[in-house]
Amino acid sequence: MNSIPTADLANTLTTVLQLTVPPVAMAFLDSVPAGVGTFGGQVPAGCRFWQEASSRVFATVARDHDMCSIGIYTHHLDSTAAVQSDLQDTLKVLGDLTYVRPEDMPFIPVLNREAKVVVYGPLKLIPVVPDVVLLFVKSDQALILSEASQQLEQGVPPALGRPACAVIPQAINTGRTALSLGCCGARAYLDLLTPDMALYAIPAKTLLAFTERVEALAKANSILTQFHAIRRREAEAGKHPTVGESLSALSAQ
Repeated sequence: MNSIPTADLANTLTTVLQLTVPPVAMAFLDSVPAGVGTFGGQVPAGCRFWQEASSRVFATVARDHDMCSIGIYTHHLDSTAAVQSDLQDTLKVLGDLTYVRPEDMPFIPVLNREAKVVVYGPLKLIPVVPDVVLLFVKSDQALILSEASQQLEQGVPPALGRPACAVIPQAINTGRTALSLGCCGARAYLDLLTPDMALYAIPAKTLLAFTERVEALAKANSILTQFHAIRRREAEAGKHPTVGESLSALSAQ
């Protein structure tokens, strides 16, 4: 069972950030938990499970990821000879395009432990303790998240590009948040990952403290946005108010 109030945290994040996609949670386990059904069907890439997990809980095993050799690599899942062959073919194509060169490989995060099963689901519904939470966010929402990261982690989160799935091991391995700008593959496979969307990964062990900071910062951003709107309106009207005068106007609203 969960040891953190995942449903409450999911509701808070969704409300204060005005998320359009529910927070998605992932857990890397050794076996399928009791009461959790396995995934049925086929997906073209492991990142597609993020979209499926926005509405239901399910478990996957390595063979469910077989069409995504890069995802199997970053998630440290068991790979067959066929998957290894696909990976080498993929890396050759990516290398020929200079998209991922051999010298780039050490900088692509790979989960630091092997798992047999990955459980996916909405954060509010996942019945096991998650390892990481993934948010689909726009830039104004990522702004608040990055402010929370800076305050809690004394630094800014890295902004990752290809492959998008690398944001998961990055967050789990380091215990710190990470931003992914997605990749062309994920954007082809996920309808939810529209051009204005990015991905923000939060290690579950920091989720409670992180959500508390996000809630406070979202409120602060809302108030400050009104303050700046007042300042702009008054400046455009030819006025030159002091900060105190603008604060008084804010209080009067």
